[in-house]
Amino acid sequence: MTDIHNLLLIDHNPAHAEAFQEALLNAQNGPFRGHWVQTLTQGMERLREKTIWAIFANLCLPDSHGLDTIDKLMQVAPGVPILVIGGVEDEDLSTEALRRGAKDYLLEGHIDTYSFDRAIRNMGERKTVERVMFIEEDRASVTLGSIGDAVISTDILGNVTYLNSGAEKMTGWTCEDARGKPFCEIFHIIDGATRTLSQNPMELAIETNGTVGLPADCVLIRRDGSESPIEDSAAPIHDRSGSITGAVIVFHDVSVSRAMTLEMSRLAQHDILTNLPNRLLLKDRISQAIAAARRNNTRVAVLFLDLDGFRNINASLGHAVGDYLLQSVAKRLSNCVRSSDTVSRQGGDEFVVLLSEIKQPSDAGIAARRILTAVTEAHEFDNHDVQLKSSIGLSTYPEDGQDAEILLKNADTAMYQGKKKGHNNYQFFNQDMNIRAIERQSIEADLRTALRRQEFVLHYQPKVNLQTEKITGAEALIRWVHPDRGLVSPLQFIPIAEESGLILPIGQWVLREACRQVQEWINAGLPATPVAVNASSLEFRNRTFLETLRSTLKETGLDPQFLELELTESVLMKHAESSASVLSTLKSIGVRLAVDDFGTGYSSLSYLKRFPIDSLKIDQSFVHDIATDMDDAAIVSAVITMAKSLKKFVIAEGVETKEQMTFLQMHGCDEAQDYYFSKPLIPNQFAMLLQAGMAPFASPASVSVSV
Repeated sequence: MTDIHNLLLIDHNPAHAEAFQEALLNAQNGPFRGHWVQTLTQGMERLREKTIWAIFANLCLPDSHGLDTIDKLMQVAPGVPILVIGGVEDEDLSTEALRRGAKDYLLEGHIDTYSFDRAIRNMGERKTVERVMFIEEDRASVTLGSIGDAVISTDILGNVTYLNSGAEKMTGWTCEDARGKPFCEIFHIIDGATRTLSQNPMELAIETNGTVGLPADCVLIRRDGSESPIEDSAAPIHDRSGSITGAVIVFHDVSVSRAMTLEMSRLAQHDILTNLPNRLLLKDRISQAIAAARRNNTRVAVLFLDLDGFRNINASLGHAVGDYLLQSVAKRLSNCVRSSDTVSRQGGDEFVVLLSEIKQPSDAGIAARRILTAVTEAHEFDNHDVQLKSSIGLSTYPEDGQDAEILLKNADTAMYQGKKKGHNNYQFFNQDMNIRAIERQSIEADLRTALRRQEFVLHYQPKVNLQTEKITGAEALIRWVHPDRGLVSPLQFIPIAEESGLILPIGQWVLREACRQVQEWINAGLPATPVAVNASSLEFRNRTFLETLRSTLKETGLDPQFLELELTESVLMKHAESSASVLSTLKSIGVRLAVDDFGTGYSSLSYLKRFPIDSLKIDQSFVHDIATDMDDAAIVSAVITMAKSLKKFVIAEGVETKEQMTFLQMHGCDEAQDYYFSKPLIPNQFAMLLQAGMAPFASPASVSVSV
């Protein structure tokens, strides 16, 4: 039976936990079981309860920060590999953590399923290397023990009196040939670094009347001229009266251990998969390049390259193809630059190219174009051609930064800005990007505070049954009331919430608040108003989604028939098989299901037959011109007809004119909503509409919540 490896993630970021769990599900190099806790205290408790194979620890936790986290973990779990997670601002802490024994680190802002998967596999590969090295070292130790260390003795004049078999093998001299000859003739040693003659250790032992060690990096020149690195010590020999009669040296070959030390040093500075310099070595190379550029009055360029859509390729074609492609890209990048430049892999599908001593920024642009051309040429794997696209961000010294950290950060920022403009392009950094990046970081930080301070509210926009023209529900819209910024548009903060993973706690709040509000209206004697919650992709794929939904319904007391989930076509089809399973479970609970923004996503409509969908919500982009544009009118009419034939409920959003409403009524649309009927209202205002005597529901309409 294959052992199950327990991996522990100590991180308060739900997005990291989601990527961690999905990486474990995709892992192909061994059975893993993930454990996620959010504080160091919880992590230390879990380490005392279970045997953990490896630990992933964020340097910034609610109850611990920085190196103290690593120190405590190493104290509780000595020998367990630790991988740290930190932001760009924590890079010095991460470097110090590696010096203290951590094995690797992931950079926040670039964490996803693939980066976790690679980190886990790198951990496994590193353990394999360490195990092989341990076996080799143990084998060498057994061998040396069986033959004994090399031993040579001399008389008081420094002439050889004895060699054991180990010394005979090490020096190439037999004891018979060596006896009586000067020690320095038999034992010829030099400094391995300077190649100069080292001091005679026997003479020093006799002179000081004490034990002396061999000089560092000592190399023995054998009788045949070959060399062996050695180490050990020499000591004087005394007679019974205590007088010095000679000296003895005990030494052994350290070729294997020194080779292993060099290999471990190389592994610590290079990426295992591509053998390229890693982030630590790159940072040192950039610092050296800046120092040279400062002396020579030249420039340095940093190119940050990301492979567009690589995660999808890796997921569809498998890790073997993904690893091959990364190795292929590494070779092409190396072929595109000079020997004085550096190509580095940062992890995942990110690479950095350091161009040292360029004359002007335009030289970096020429290199970027050359790299884009090389990377986009077909990569052949197993008789198949695979096409890659990439985005490159560039920063230069001295214009964009005075040190390695700032240059890397600004090149990264430029790359992400370039990615927004499309594939296969490069973008130079400018200060406006920094302003946008700082603004984004500020909003993300404020979002975390907003959750804690409960700064979010829901506004409700009435929905109308087009046959009775009565209000039958409402759409609830999330609003952020910022203490300084005022009312922040969801268009401004929702994308940032999705990128940072904060959409998970925000979505959970929306679900709970919407259910609570509807149940409060029911308890107050107002007409029962079913609630529909828009679920993002990250929420729907979260392993706790169903559990959270059940607990919310139980906590608020809301009957499941009054809850409807709105999901976009892309969310449903991203993982069609798992989607079908989750949707079936939701239906068994009693929750209604709707497709939001219908017609703007997935091109195939087969999912309408495969999935238990109740309602289709026609996107407002089609409704806007139905009274004047024949194409939009035909699309909306066709959607309504198709939905009716499939026995689906139809809702139109974006209705702002009487002409639009009349068209929808004539074509049999069930419900409509937007400013023609009412602007979004605060809960008390919407309750007043219900209290005014609205008719009971003519159909199972809903309150939908957009986040």
